[in-house]
Amino acid sequence: MNDVPPGYQLINMSHTLHEPARDTPVWHDCDLCVIGGSCTGVFAAVRAARLGAKVVLVERGGAFGGVATLSLVNVWHTPFDTEYKRPIIGGLTLELIDRLRARNAVIDRANSPHWAWAFNPYAMMLALDRLVLEGAPNITPMLHTMMVQPVVSDGRISAIVVENKSGRGAIRAKFYVDASGDADLADRAGVETYRASHLQPSTTCAVVEGWASLAPSDIGALIREHGREFDLPLGFAWGAPVPDTSLYMLAGTRVLGLDPSLADELTRSEIEGRRQVDAILSIVRKYAPHAKLKLVGLPARIGLRESRHVRCHYQLNGDDVLNGHRFDDAIANGSYRVDIHHQDKPGLTFRYLDGTEAYLVPGEKAVEGRWRAPTPTNPTFYQVPYRSLLPRTLANLLVSGRMIDTDTLAHAAVRVMVNMNQTGEAAGVASVLAMRTTQDVRTIHVPDLRDQLRTGGSIII
Repeated sequence: MNDVPPGYQLINMSHTLHEPARDTPVWHDCDLCVIGGSCTGVFAAVRAARLGAKVVLVERGGAFGGVATLSLVNVWHTPFDTEYKRPIIGGLTLELIDRLRARNAVIDRANSPHWAWAFNPYAMMLALDRLVLEGAPNITPMLHTMMVQPVVSDGRISAIVVENKSGRGAIRAKFYVDASGDADLADRAGVETYRASHLQPSTTCAVVEGWASLAPSDIGALIREHGREFDLPLGFAWGAPVPDTSLYMLAGTRVLGLDPSLADELTRSEIEGRRQVDAILSIVRKYAPHAKLKLVGLPARIGLRESRHVRCHYQLNGDDVLNGHRFDDAIANGSYRVDIHHQDKPGLTFRYLDGTEAYLVPGEKAVEGRWRAPTPTNPTFYQVPYRSLLPRTLANLLVSGRMIDTDTLAHAAVRVMVNMNQTGEAAGVASVLAMRTTQDVRTIHVPDLRDQLRTGGSIII
């Protein structure tokens, strides 16, 4: 049982396996390597490629889009301020929505605090493929490929080791963007990371048909009344139609107490999320037998809201967000409310830029109040500074997406996709500017970054 191949050695009574040294072939030399093919990662790669950089885009799944496609979360929030008067988000977010409109794959909804666009996640997947392929030959996509180890020397990442069906290889790049969602590259490169004391719980979505047949039943009411019988935590059931189909995306699950940056807990999260989907369908079958609700799709991965964060030069905080603080190095804007999904109690807490707040528990009257006394004017949007994407160590690494440096309140607002998309664009452009000038992402001329983002279609205020 303890036999091992030549060159290997079992240590400490079989609890450690010593692997022999190996020579790893270098598969690619490039200007920028992006880890993670979410919309955030794709946007980083595309913006860099459009500026002439040679980019390798590494994604561990079989498609691009992350939460928007693989997790089936098919809604994006408003690109306007809270008064729906001033556009605050542009760039590749709007370009991609325009591409989906051409496929009749998006529903527009004006002046909604809940969602501005519902899209077909499968059409989104196709549109992202096309966006990446249009970047050729400057973008080399690598699907079903996992980053396993960075090589760090002299304050820089000199290479990363990846594995896929072809085996084990290395990618050498001048700069790196961690868009993995869980800060996998940053953490393994020795950059300081942390976890919030309150991790936002995850949700497994599902695609169903026969949604209209559920009327007049209320699926939320069914879950509230019978969820305990099926061991369902109390949470909100919400969703959106899938454009140009008769399908509906249902998000009614709530996976509590598990950290998705840990392999065992991520596995348990995936299984528990699917179990909860099955429980919801069982409730409908038992207590709304007239309904013809059918499951037609489950996500390739659970919808994650939070795991690791990276300690950066600035931690965006709730005061910054709720009071609409402006930053000289702002690279993204947002207006989505603070939206806290609780681990320790049912329901959600919303805080708004106008100073009001509400605690909502399904089936109960909202508890409304104020977190700030009334003021003559209120901010209508907030900003994300470049410094919150900038790890304190390593000269050639930037982070983008939900792992940027934020406190609990700020994260609850900025984590949504339309906000995080912009951080990807900024990281891609900043990497190119650093390559052309200082060779250090920490010392680029930020006004140049903002100008270049604006030239590429981003709204920079």
